[in-house]
Amino acid sequence: MLPLIALLGGCNMVVMSPSGDVAMQQKDLIIVSTILMLLIIVPVLIATGLFAWRYRASNKDAVYDPDWHHSTRLEVLIWTAPLMIIIALGAVTWISTHLLDPYRPLDRIDANRPVGDIKPITVEVVALPWKWMFIYPELGIATVNELAAPIDVPINFKITSSAIMNSFYIPALAGQIYAMAGMETKMHAVINKPGVYTGISANYSGAGFSGMNFKFHGLAQGDFDAWVEKVKTQGTALNRNAYLVLEKPSEKVPPRYFATVEQDLYQAILNMCAAPGKMCMDEMMRIDAQGGGGEDSTAVRERLMQGTHDFDSFGHSFSQGEEAIGATFPATNRSSKSSEQPEGMQDRPNATPPAGEPGAEAPTGQDQSMPGMDMPQTEGGQNPAPSQLDQ
Repeated sequence: MLPLIALLGGCNMVVMSPSGDVAMQQKDLIIVSTILMLLIIVPVLIATGLFAWRYRASNKDAVYDPDWHHSTRLEVLIWTAPLMIIIALGAVTWISTHLLDPYRPLDRIDANRPVGDIKPITVEVVALPWKWMFIYPELGIATVNELAAPIDVPINFKITSSAIMNSFYIPALAGQIYAMAGMETKMHAVINKPGVYTGISANYSGAGFSGMNFKFHGLAQGDFDAWVEKVKTQGTALNRNAYLVLEKPSEKVPPRYFATVEQDLYQAILNMCAAPGKMCMDEMMRIDAQGGGGEDSTAVRERLMQGTHDFDSFGHSFSQGEEAIGATFPATNRSSKSSEQPEGMQDRPNATPPAGEPGAEAPTGQDQSMPGMDMPQTEGGQNPAPSQLDQ
């Protein structure tokens, strides 16, 4: 067993060797949580071994007490210690959950430096099958399978996917964040040490998943400016046509540069309308919010804005005196199934009387009788109750 464990010595424990402040805080959280749990696990394991050894069958000095059933001191120890550990873990979890919320903008560069007036850099991340695309909207450039950022500068990631669900993860930088089509997730992070780090997809997404990796370069500001200039010099144009070609599934794609990016391309990808002539999701939602695209859309929208408590399930307005279908006493002061028009109510145009009322006609050409189900009638033409059939 020990030789097999020794083979793991060549593994890089990148999660425990972070290079960004967020990842550093996550490492500390892992250590604190592990220590708190070991405070229970280790004593239990040790006590298990000691009890098994002391009360072994060959030890005649061990006290044998088959009638023992309770110890107050032991009960206090058994329940108090785990309870205190749970309280401590709960406090740590509560604090860290809010402090390390990926949607929360950073308030520090590292443990000793606040963000201050440092302007963040924005990166729009798009998960494609099976590659990553990074758009720098403020710089007007884009890359595929290569990401770079200046050290000690906050990075605001906006993350989405073209189709397949993925997970954006740079272990040395911060935790993983899911990328989903038609949705945008966010992450705020900062890299503190220069270097080249590995980024991966942490969510299985098909045949090319294993090769969906990229390199993240943490650069000094001067080196980052030079990298941006290289992208602008060597890159091509990224317009919608180029994106539609890039969007097609491909594996183990080498890094690519784009010197220019079509305006609002990321928003088109996010709203799933990069293809020509396709309606965007945000436009579709606006139409739905207006009540739909039909001629009655304005009226429908007004009803939605006013709330459903003023309307019945058929859209009749109680406040405007419109009669609700099936309205009965006491709401309209009339008996059930009555054709009497309540006072103060407006007539419904082209209203059809309910079935059974005068003026109602059964559909023509249909025999409503059922073979074998003809019921005898009592005096007055009413069908008998089930109890009358037995008489």
